[in-house]
Amino acid sequence: MDRIIFDRMAALDQTHWWYVARRNILSDLIAREIKPPKDAQILEIGCGTGHNFPVLTRFGSVDGLEIDDSARAIASERLGRAVGSARLPELPGIADASYDLIALLDVLEHIEGDLAALTSIKAKLRPGGRILVTVPANQWMWSAHDTVHHHYRRYNPGTLGKVVSAAGLRVKMMSHFNSLLFPLAAAVRIAGKVTGREEADDAQPAAPLNGLFKGIFGLERHLVGRVPLPFGISLVAVLAAD
Repeated sequence: MDRIIFDRMAALDQTHWWYVARRNILSDLIAREIKPPKDAQILEIGCGTGHNFPVLTRFGSVDGLEIDDSARAIASERLGRAVGSARLPELPGIADASYDLIALLDVLEHIEGDLAALTSIKAKLRPGGRILVTVPANQWMWSAHDTVHHHYRRYNPGTLGKVVSAAGLRVKMMSHFNSLLFPLAAAVRIAGKVTGREEADDAQPAAPLNGLFKGIFGLERHLVGRVPLPFGISLVAVLAAD
């Protein structure tokens, strides 16, 4: 991603409605659907500024990987030790069968060879280990946001399931999420395409609106993985190799 994206992430990742509500949803999902063993070994690939570390450390010992130097420095400070820089798909220096949980949170869409990436990640799982993946959904929603963030693609359940299967992994759970705000997001994307005025749309809104969006999105912590959500801005999946 461009340097400015990581700068914005560092400035907003503790307060922006999307980051805050998403972390709560993922925390509940890990506890309910993955149930890592006590003192699990956890790896987050593409950890950015490390804003997910507080969630992941609730479940075990966390390692991080980030290829951007500035973001990695912030993440290392937040983790309290060095974050690595191994790249996908090779993941040099990362031993096979090392982790109970590997988190790949809005990263796979940045990887040109998503099949090679998932195949490599699979090898790093311990027996019974799980991969937690989130990706943007709906190719038709492609916008300036995807271009600025250097995405290769957006997914749907079929395309994500296909690459997961090809990598020798099995879907334990898959769901859309960020669904309650989907009608609004879809309307904004469609309007942008019609008017030709697409924006990267990652600025934090005014406090009242930020709080409203955080509350609406946050409600999904009670829904994802429990109630079918047939549409949404994103997809989340729990993957297994066994």
